[in-house]
Amino acid sequence: MPLFSFEGLSPQIHPDAWIAPTATLIGDVVIEKDVSIWYGAVLRADFGKIVVREGANIQDNSVLHVNDGVCEVGKNVTVGHQCLVHDCTIGEQALIGNGSTVLDKARIGERALVAAGATVTPGTVVPAEHIAMGSPAKKFVPLTDSARLWVDHNGEVYRQLARRHAAGIKPIEG
Repeated sequence: MPLFSFEGLSPQIHPDAWIAPTATLIGDVVIEKDVSIWYGAVLRADFGKIVVREGANIQDNSVLHVNDGVCEVGKNVTVGHQCLVHDCTIGEQALIGNGSTVLDKARIGERALVAAGATVTPGTVVPAEHIAMGSPAKKFVPLTDSARLWVDHNGEVYRQLARRHAAGIKPIEG
């Protein structure tokens, strides 16, 4: 996996985390236990720090970047495929849907869900256990039963899948 130091700051990765061989981590990135960072994801911490808390997963082709503070992804969070997470805070066990954007200083509450394709604009606060919808995301509704299932179970599904990838992927020479 491509890991890069930037101006003396290097990624710190817990030994029980799984980083896909094509994910890229740059600078002041902290990866905690049981985190998975998937194929093509880029975490670039050149202005500030990125912290991905225990059990979170950052899925394929997502990008995390930070300005001069800390971008924090909480415990057991799912950041779906092709998301942009920029200089914000994502609360514990939240789910950021595929293709979503969460921008500067936004705060996503615990167990909240950002709907696929939504854009959470700078400084927006998404309440805990709510769904944020739209681009820009201006509609917030309480979690539905089906959304609650995703929030409840997606983290564990990806922890198990990461273990399978760690044990089962092999490069093909050709």
